[in-house]
Amino acid sequence: MSRPRRRTAGSAATSLALAVLLAACGPTIPPIPTSAPTLSPTPETPKPSQGAFVPTAYPPSDDAPCGEAKPPDAAHAAYRGDLKRVVANDASTVVFELCGPDVAFLAEIASPAFAINDTGWLHSHIATSGSGAQPIVDQVNGTGPYRLESWDHGTEISLARNDAYWGKAAKNERLIVRWGGDSASRVTELQNGTVDGIDGIDPAGVDTVAGDVSLQAEPRAGQDIVYLGFDAADPSLANEQVRQAIAGGLDRATIVKDDFPPGAEVATHYTPCDVPHGCAGGDWYEYDPTQARELLGAAGLPNGFQTKIYYSTMPTPSLPDPGRVATEIQTELLTNLGIRAELVAMPDAAYHTTLDDGTLDGLHLVDRGAAYPDPSAYLDPRFGAGASPEFGTPFPDIDQALASGRASVASDKREAAYAKANDLVRRQVPLIPLGRANDPTAYRVDVDAATASPLGLERFAAMTPGDRRQLVWLTTAEPPGLYCADETDPIAGLVCAQLMEGLYTFTPDGAATAPALATSCDPNAALTVWTCHLREDVLFHDGSVLDANDVVLSFAVQWDAEHPLHRGWDGRFAAFAARFGGFLNAPPTGRE
Repeated sequence: MSRPRRRTAGSAATSLALAVLLAACGPTIPPIPTSAPTLSPTPETPKPSQGAFVPTAYPPSDDAPCGEAKPPDAAHAAYRGDLKRVVANDASTVVFELCGPDVAFLAEIASPAFAINDTGWLHSHIATSGSGAQPIVDQVNGTGPYRLESWDHGTEISLARNDAYWGKAAKNERLIVRWGGDSASRVTELQNGTVDGIDGIDPAGVDTVAGDVSLQAEPRAGQDIVYLGFDAADPSLANEQVRQAIAGGLDRATIVKDDFPPGAEVATHYTPCDVPHGCAGGDWYEYDPTQARELLGAAGLPNGFQTKIYYSTMPTPSLPDPGRVATEIQTELLTNLGIRAELVAMPDAAYHTTLDDGTLDGLHLVDRGAAYPDPSAYLDPRFGAGASPEFGTPFPDIDQALASGRASVASDKREAAYAKANDLVRRQVPLIPLGRANDPTAYRVDVDAATASPLGLERFAAMTPGDRRQLVWLTTAEPPGLYCADETDPIAGLVCAQLMEGLYTFTPDGAATAPALATSCDPNAALTVWTCHLREDVLFHDGSVLDANDVVLSFAVQWDAEHPLHRGWDGRFAAFAARFGGFLNAPPTGRE
């Protein structure tokens, strides 16, 4: 099999300039234009007209070399990606051929990073040579319920209702996204009615919102998990009863209440409950120090033992003071179980390196997330085949249960598989899930259908801001760009989700997937081929009609590191790498 022809990619885009001072949203809004601005594809890359569709595929002639044993040459790394080929069968059908089964394919492609761009727009708004910021970074031509009206850099982004939208029309005429100030100033603006919703609220702001009847709080459920892990190969911790004793001997509710951010919740499972099947199986142990001491005695350690608690000194949103949490755990272990734990603080890079190498003895405190909202993305990296030796010893029965969860898209089968996996984690206690921090948001009380997406992807088009024509959202910072294929910034993802759409999306207030530009994406029995059927007559904001070739190219420019259009904000396309394992034609360093 011949390898796809290699091409040279240009340099990555540079940063956008931020040049305008922060300004408040005016009391009135300008009239919304009756038609979208003219955004035409370049003449040299015309889009085929209806009836003249010429299907494309990527790679154009051969499959990607799945599982390449070694680098093909000195200039390229071996291909380790999950995609084999993307094919437009006809104008409304796209087939994704994968290197192996992928039960979470829909959750992976529902990210704003995989929004579909028009073929002509990609060619006309990404330069194949030279340097500098790519026009596509701040010029958007999507299919979403809003279209980009203006971006006043440093001040605000204005999105106007897309009256040609294929789905339900936005319930407000315009969405204004602003940013800046501290938590107190954002809460004040919400109380004064100059904005309709805010995020980035500190503890004092949470209290203010709770005490103001003119406001409504909508906390985002946390997606990260803070847990206490064990080196199960450590002689003191090798006995399952010892780990169970520690699980029952920690007052997790008090730890979360006293040492986590306000609004944090005690975790019942490793995976968040918003993720489908994430909380299948029984809840975690209740606090019972008496039973915990009995278990420790039954394990032959009635007087406890000496161990260590390792933690990173780097704070995270879910774990803003890791030393404080580690100290509380140390105190409870000594008080409740007689276990004497030495605290070991480490620089973040060294901590995670030794953690993933499995060279930390004793216990470790860590904050983890996942690349996408599926139980496999949470549990497989910890317990699946090829997981790091973080816990000192493998847990093959957990891996076996996870394999069943990866084998079928049937909801009942996945529920049963993850119930078994979660119950095994609970019984064998390689880790103790402690808690999750919520991300507070708030709205004026008259905003109808106000919700907080656990993924930070609020659907503002569904909200009615009282009797006002526009909805104003005040957030913490300006997004770097709006070409979300090459973005990791969460605020960029939020804005992109209003303008752009992928084949699938996430439900507004959860992490379940739902069809968007596709009416369905259906797998074969082996989960190695997914066939997606596109909606008919979907228009981009410039009037171009969506077809299957748009899907092929939107994926190809991310996938192939040497595609001439593999450029954007910084050229890393991190979301693609996280979800699909690697790039085609990647350089040996892994930098794209």
